[in-house]
Amino acid sequence: MPDIALTTLVVLCLAAAAAGWIDAVVGGGGLLLLPALLLGLPHVPAAHVLGTNKAVAIVGTSGAAVTYVRKAPVKVGTALRIGLAALAGSMAGAFFAAGISSEVLRPVIMVVLLAVAAFVMLRPSFGRATDDGTRRKVTRARTVTAIVLVGGGIGFYDGLFGPGTGTFLVLALTAVLHLDLVTASATAKIVNVCTNGGALAMFAYQGSVLWQLAALMAVFNLAGGLIGARMALRKGSDFVRGVLLVVVFSLVAKLAFDQWAA
Repeated sequence: MPDIALTTLVVLCLAAAAAGWIDAVVGGGGLLLLPALLLGLPHVPAAHVLGTNKAVAIVGTSGAAVTYVRKAPVKVGTALRIGLAALAGSMAGAFFAAGISSEVLRPVIMVVLLAVAAFVMLRPSFGRATDDGTRRKVTRARTVTAIVLVGGGIGFYDGLFGPGTGTFLVLALTAVLHLDLVTASATAKIVNVCTNGGALAMFAYQGSVLWQLAALMAVFNLAGGLIGARMALRKGSDFVRGVLLVVVFSLVAKLAFDQWAA
């Protein structure tokens, strides 16, 4: 592990905890964790920063997934099938990433996110559980659509570009499978474990993980993830909806900054 000042180490651990909380509630923890690592480790190669980020994130995501599965009505088999499709999609996206300019993608993603935010605000019932706790019936066609388009498509986006993948997963799962936002967050966590695991395996094979730093930050990320999952389960879909809108607008602001101000 490189020499890191104590103050920097404390900030990185706090960022890991906050990222775990955000990721568990609605996805998007990478918006905080990755920039924190990049700022805190300015002289470390980018590949090592990305690998360390995955090693930290997968711990918190796994903890949140276990918490959700124990408490929320998650169909684990469906989630794993979507996760495998997302894993394949992310590998394909990574293959094409070198030929795509992020400057072209950022404005498109910003427009999509703003449209999503408008939709969520104008549809207060979006992602809420029904009064009797039941869900609309999900057809086989919708399940296949979730596996192919949600898993494969968003997985491809994750490998190609990445920011906001967890948030897109929550929104897409809510729309396609008629899930409430809490169950969609739970399902997204299982999918994220699959995609993070594949990426981490590749980074580990390449020797691009700072394991000592990752282990310390992972403890805080796990704590944040467990707290976030329990809060989402306790407070329900309206709470998740509020956090979702904050994360969406934060992502738009970050993309705008990267595009025009950085």
